Amino acid sequence: MAIIAIASTINMHAVQGDVSAAAQFAYASKHSRAGLGLQLQYEPVTNWRIAPEFIYFLKNNDRSGLNANLNVHYVIPTSSHFAIYPLLGFTYAHYKHDKRPEESVDRCGANVGMGAQYLIKEHLHFFTEARFQVLKDNNQSVTVLGLKYTF
Repeated sequence: MAIIAIASTINMHAVQGDVSAAAQFAYASKHSRAGLGLQLQYEPVTNWRIAPEFIYFLKNNDRSGLNANLNVHYVIPTSSHFAIYPLLGFTYAHYKHDKRPEESVDRCGANVGMGAQYLIKEHLHFFTEARFQVLKDNNQSVTVLGLKYTF
């Protein structure tokens, strides 16, 4: 109840119905891969966001990959320009080995992590996320840096 009371008194800058689109750079710890991604965010209820995301991991050591994620964020504003959010979601991961196709994998799993966003100017945010992906025989951490525009 204390969390609800505190959250209701903080200046809320995320508004129900907001839609955002983001471009992002990602790094995955498994096989040290850099990636580029797109994320959409929709806030159906104040401070709760649904965030579908697609990341393509660039080739490294003959391996490439992609992640399709569906995460939920709970936005906790700490000021009018800054907010943090825990995230929880589902992931589908596909990793391909060019020279050894038998080492290619498809996995479904879960995302658990935290994010933060900073309002640069009206409608434009910088954000970062750190998550752990729980995947059978393929657990990894993923770090994301990005820019998002809120419509």
